[in-house]
Amino acid sequence: MKELAIALDGPGSAGKGTIARGVARTLGYQYVDTGAMYRAVALRALRAGISWDAHAELAELAASLVFEFPFDGDVLRVIVDGEDLTSAIRSDEIGMGASMVSKVPAVRQALLGLQRDLGARGGIVMDGRDIGTVVLPDAALKVYVDADLEVRSLRRYEELLRRGQPASLASVRTALAARDRQDMERSVAPLKAAADAITLDTTEMTVRQAIEAVVKLARARRGA
Repeated sequence: MKELAIALDGPGSAGKGTIARGVARTLGYQYVDTGAMYRAVALRALRAGISWDAHAELAELAASLVFEFPFDGDVLRVIVDGEDLTSAIRSDEIGMGASMVSKVPAVRQALLGLQRDLGARGGIVMDGRDIGTVVLPDAALKVYVDADLEVRSLRRYEELLRRGQPASLASVRTALAARDRQDMERSVAPLKAAADAITLDTTEMTVRQAIEAVVKLARARRGA
Protein backbone atom coordinates (compact mmCIF):
# COMPACT_ATOMS: atom_id res chain seq x y z
CA MET A 1 0.00 0.00 0.00
CA LYS A 2 1.38 3.40 -0.99
CA GLU A 3 1.94 5.63 2.02
CA LEU A 4 0.04 8.88 2.31
CA ALA A 5 0.89 12.44 1.44
CA ILE A 6 -0.31 14.57 4.36
CA ALA A 7 -0.80 18.34 3.96
CA LEU A 8 -0.94 20.66 6.98
CA ASP A 9 -1.74 24.34 6.53
CA GLY A 10 -2.44 27.21 8.87
CA PRO A 11 -1.27 30.56 10.22
CA GLY A 12 1.95 31.17 12.13
CA SER A 13 2.41 29.59 15.57
CA ALA A 14 -0.78 27.54 15.30
CA GLY A 15 1.45 24.52 15.86
CA LYS A 16 1.45 23.00 12.38
CA GLY A 17 5.24 22.59 12.17
CA THR A 18 5.52 20.91 15.55
CA ILE A 19 2.54 18.70 14.76
CA ALA A 20 3.90 17.83 11.31
CA ARG A 21 7.25 16.78 12.76
CA GLY A 22 5.57 14.66 15.42
CA VAL A 23 3.28 12.98 12.90
CA ALA A 24 6.19 12.28 10.57
CA ARG A 25 8.23 10.66 13.35
CA THR A 26 5.27 8.62 14.60
CA LEU A 27 4.41 7.29 11.14
CA GLY A 28 7.99 6.98 9.94
CA TYR A 29 7.36 9.55 7.20
CA GLN A 30 9.61 12.24 5.75
CA TYR A 31 8.87 15.78 6.85
CA VAL A 32 9.23 18.81 4.59
CA ASP A 33 9.00 22.32 6.06
CA THR A 34 7.99 24.47 3.08
CA GLY A 35 7.88 27.59 5.22
CA ALA A 36 11.57 27.06 5.97
CA MET A 37 12.23 26.99 2.23
CA TYR A 38 10.77 30.47 1.78
CA ARG A 39 12.54 31.68 4.90
CA ALA A 40 15.81 30.39 3.48
CA VAL A 41 15.23 32.27 0.23
CA ALA A 42 14.54 35.44 2.22
CA LEU A 43 17.65 35.00 4.36
CA ARG A 44 19.96 34.20 1.48
CA ALA A 45 18.57 37.17 -0.46
CA LEU A 46 19.17 39.46 2.51
CA ARG A 47 22.75 38.25 2.80
CA ALA A 48 23.31 38.74 -0.92
CA GLY A 49 21.85 42.23 -0.94
CA ILE A 50 18.90 41.15 -3.08
CA SER A 51 15.70 43.06 -2.42
CA TRP A 52 12.67 41.02 -1.40
CA ASP A 53 10.92 42.82 -4.28
CA ALA A 54 13.51 41.83 -6.92
CA HIS A 55 11.45 39.12 -8.61
CA ALA A 56 13.91 37.88 -11.25
CA GLU A 57 16.87 37.71 -8.88
CA LEU A 58 14.80 36.01 -6.19
CA ALA A 59 13.58 33.37 -8.65
CA GLU A 60 17.12 32.64 -9.80
CA LEU A 61 18.27 32.35 -6.19
CA ALA A 62 15.39 30.05 -5.21
CA ALA A 63 16.03 27.72 -8.16
CA SER A 64 19.70 27.38 -7.18
CA LEU A 65 19.22 26.28 -3.56
CA VAL A 66 19.62 22.67 -2.42
CA PHE A 67 17.55 21.71 0.64
CA GLU A 68 17.92 18.92 3.18
CA PHE A 69 15.70 18.30 6.23
CA PRO A 70 17.51 15.77 8.46
CA PHE A 71 16.41 14.98 12.00
CA ASP A 72 19.01 15.55 14.72
CA GLY A 73 17.40 13.64 17.55
CA ASP A 74 14.06 15.39 17.95
CA VAL A 75 15.26 18.53 16.17
CA LEU A 76 14.64 18.98 12.46
CA ARG A 77 17.61 20.68 10.84
CA VAL A 78 17.20 22.95 7.82
CA ILE A 79 20.30 22.54 5.67
CA VAL A 80 20.67 24.77 2.63
CA ASP A 81 23.64 24.28 0.31
CA GLY A 82 25.33 22.40 3.13
CA GLU A 83 24.84 25.20 5.70
CA ASP A 84 22.72 24.71 8.81
CA LEU A 85 20.21 27.58 8.81
CA THR A 86 17.88 26.09 11.43
CA SER A 87 18.18 29.00 13.86
CA ALA A 88 19.09 31.81 11.47
CA ILE A 89 15.79 31.65 9.56
CA ARG A 90 13.53 31.88 12.62
CA SER A 91 13.57 35.62 13.34
CA ASP A 92 10.43 37.72 12.84
CA GLU A 93 12.30 39.78 10.23
CA ILE A 94 12.98 36.69 8.12
CA GLY A 95 9.40 35.55 8.68
CA MET A 96 8.11 38.76 7.13
CA GLY A 97 10.68 38.37 4.35
CA ALA A 98 9.41 34.86 3.70
CA SER A 99 5.88 36.19 3.38
CA MET A 100 7.09 38.78 0.85
CA VAL A 101 9.14 36.42 -1.32
CA SER A 102 6.37 33.82 -1.24
CA LYS A 103 4.17 36.32 -3.10
CA VAL A 104 6.57 36.24 -6.07
CA PRO A 105 5.10 33.80 -8.63
CA ALA A 106 8.50 32.86 -10.06
CA VAL A 107 9.82 32.00 -6.60
CA ARG A 108 6.81 29.82 -5.86
CA GLN A 109 7.22 28.12 -9.22
CA ALA A 110 10.90 27.46 -8.56
CA LEU A 111 10.09 25.63 -5.32
CA LEU A 112 6.79 24.09 -6.38
CA GLY A 113 8.28 21.40 -8.61
CA LEU A 114 10.54 20.13 -5.82
CA GLN A 115 7.69 20.12 -3.33
CA ARG A 116 5.35 18.24 -5.66
CA ASP A 117 8.01 15.66 -6.54
CA LEU A 118 8.47 14.94 -2.85
CA GLY A 119 4.72 14.70 -2.29
CA ALA A 120 4.20 12.32 -5.22
CA ARG A 121 6.40 9.72 -3.51
CA GLY A 122 4.00 9.42 -0.57
CA GLY A 123 5.10 8.76 2.98
CA ILE A 124 5.49 12.48 3.54
CA VAL A 125 4.14 15.20 5.81
CA MET A 126 4.36 18.71 4.39
CA ASP A 127 3.29 21.89 6.12
CA GLY A 128 2.94 25.47 4.97
CA ARG A 129 0.24 27.90 3.96
CA ASP A 130 -0.89 26.54 0.59
CA ILE A 131 -0.04 22.83 0.70
CA GLY A 132 -3.55 21.47 0.51
CA THR A 133 -4.81 24.16 -1.86
CA VAL A 134 -1.90 24.47 -4.33
CA VAL A 135 1.15 22.30 -3.69
CA LEU A 136 -0.53 18.95 -2.99
CA PRO A 137 -4.19 19.40 -4.00
CA ASP A 138 -4.58 15.61 -4.25
CA ALA A 139 -3.10 14.85 -0.81
CA ALA A 140 -4.87 11.96 0.89
CA LEU A 141 -5.21 13.94 4.13
CA LYS A 142 -5.44 17.70 4.50
CA VAL A 143 -5.55 19.38 7.90
CA TYR A 144 -5.94 23.11 8.55
CA VAL A 145 -4.31 23.87 11.89
CA ASP A 146 -5.54 27.01 13.63
CA ALA A 147 -5.57 28.63 17.08
CA ASP A 148 -6.66 31.85 18.74
CA LEU A 149 -4.36 34.82 17.97
CA GLU A 150 -3.67 35.45 21.67
CA VAL A 151 -2.57 31.84 22.16
CA ARG A 152 -0.45 31.88 19.03
CA SER A 153 1.18 35.13 20.14
CA LEU A 154 2.08 33.69 23.53
CA ARG A 155 3.52 30.55 21.93
CA ARG A 156 5.65 32.61 19.57
CA TYR A 157 6.77 34.94 22.37
CA GLU A 158 7.86 32.03 24.55
CA GLU A 159 9.65 30.43 21.61
CA LEU A 160 11.67 33.60 21.01
CA LEU A 161 12.58 33.84 24.69
CA ARG A 162 13.81 30.24 24.67
CA ARG A 163 16.07 31.14 21.77
CA GLY A 164 17.43 34.14 23.62
CA GLN A 165 15.85 36.61 21.21
CA PRO A 166 14.49 39.80 22.82
CA ALA A 167 10.80 40.39 22.22
CA SER A 168 7.63 41.79 23.72
CA LEU A 169 4.29 40.02 23.65
CA ALA A 170 2.65 43.07 22.09
CA SER A 171 5.19 43.27 19.25
CA VAL A 172 4.85 39.55 18.60
CA ARG A 173 1.05 39.84 18.43
CA THR A 174 1.33 42.75 16.01
CA ALA A 175 3.80 40.87 13.80
CA LEU A 176 1.65 37.72 13.73
CA ALA A 177 -1.50 39.67 12.89
CA ALA A 178 0.34 41.48 10.09
CA ARG A 179 1.70 38.21 8.73
CA ASP A 180 -1.79 36.65 8.84
CA ARG A 181 -3.23 39.59 6.92
CA GLN A 182 -0.45 39.56 4.34
CA ASP A 183 -0.72 35.80 3.77
CA MET A 184 -4.50 35.77 3.54
CA GLU A 185 -4.76 38.76 1.22
CA ARG A 186 -1.96 37.96 -1.22
CA SER A 187 -3.07 37.35 -4.79
CA VAL A 188 -0.88 34.27 -5.26
CA ALA A 189 -1.86 31.16 -3.27
CA PRO A 190 -3.43 32.94 -0.28
CA LEU A 191 -3.64 31.23 3.09
CA LYS A 192 -6.96 29.42 3.43
CA ALA A 193 -8.30 26.00 4.29
CA ALA A 194 -8.77 23.62 1.37
CA ALA A 195 -12.42 22.76 0.72
CA ASP A 196 -11.79 19.16 1.83
CA ALA A 197 -9.49 19.96 4.76
CA ILE A 198 -10.26 18.98 8.34
CA THR A 199 -9.86 21.94 10.71
CA LEU A 200 -7.91 21.27 13.90
CA ASP A 201 -8.18 24.01 16.54
CA THR A 202 -5.16 23.68 18.83
CA THR A 203 -6.07 26.59 21.13
CA GLU A 204 -6.70 24.29 24.11
CA MET A 205 -4.76 21.23 22.94
CA THR A 206 -1.38 19.98 24.07
CA VAL A 207 1.21 19.17 21.42
CA ARG A 208 0.80 15.46 22.09
CA GLN A 209 -3.00 15.65 21.75
CA ALA A 210 -2.70 17.47 18.43
CA ILE A 211 -0.16 14.99 17.06
CA GLU A 212 -2.30 12.05 18.14
CA ALA A 213 -5.37 13.59 16.50
CA VAL A 214 -3.62 13.86 13.12
CA VAL A 215 -2.02 10.41 13.43
CA LYS A 216 -5.47 8.95 14.12
CA LEU A 217 -6.84 10.64 11.00
CA ALA A 218 -3.91 9.40 8.93
CA ARG A 219 -4.26 5.81 10.09
CA ALA A 220 -7.97 5.90 9.34
CA ARG A 221 -7.26 7.14 5.81
CA ARG A 222 -4.53 4.55 5.36
CA GLY A 223 -6.79 1.81 6.64
CA ALA A 224 -4.33 0.77 9.35
